[in-house]
Amino acid sequence: MSTKSITKSIIRNKIEKLLAKEFYLTVEAFGGKGTVYSVNTDAEKPYIKILAYRNCVAVCTCERLHAKVRALLQDRSRDEIFEMPFVYGQTIHYVPDFERTVPVPAPPGCEWEFLMGEKIRSLNGLKGFENALAFDENGSTPTRAVCIARCGGRIIGAAGAADSSVDGVWEAGVDVMEAYRGAGLGTCLVDRLTRELLTMEIVPFYSASVTNLGSQMVAAGCGYRPMWVDTFGTVLDGSSVYEEFVRELK
Repeated sequence: MSTKSITKSIIRNKIEKLLAKEFYLTVEAFGGKGTVYSVNTDAEKPYIKILAYRNCVAVCTCERLHAKVRALLQDRSRDEIFEMPFVYGQTIHYVPDFERTVPVPAPPGCEWEFLMGEKIRSLNGLKGFENALAFDENGSTPTRAVCIARCGGRIIGAAGAADSSVDGVWEAGVDVMEAYRGAGLGTCLVDRLTRELLTMEIVPFYSASVTNLGSQMVAAGCGYRPMWVDTFGTVLDGSSVYEEFVRELK
């Protein structure tokens, strides 16, 4: 299974297109140093999302908060920006190491299957694998590809990938039943899914909360490397425990 057509440069270019779209910036904005600011023109409520990528920090807000947030963050370091009290959650996003060639060994006793497109509908009704595969009430799912592991005919783990806002860039997620965790099954599932996608010239990325060490170990175990960190896209709607502070921004 060859992945040679996907290079480090291709991965970087596709991810920068994704980040530019999500943060309402141009790709060129990520080539510099310091902090850049942008406006989410689609935000209907007070909104802020922050990104750290290479030497750049991007701060995206709704138009209403733009000037005040920019003034507040002026001359602050990256770490100071990410420690502000209106920052909600931080997620590490990983991309595959295109030079990795050795597959992750599979735990014994598992059967594997890779599904794409309409074949995924055969899994409708499967519960407990929402990070990898989730169906709505109409039986639809955003998952475009899934690798599943069975033991004794029972599905015990799944790694799936769904569309992002950029063509050819899919986000991967994985779930393993609790009784089967700790044996490397999640790492093997993500590795197998990744290899399948790369052969189709699809760039997957994998996301893990900064507090989810298990998920970070899965990423590291199958050769993924961290590429960017961002915060939740927070809607400042009055529910914040820091509402008194946030009120000053408004």
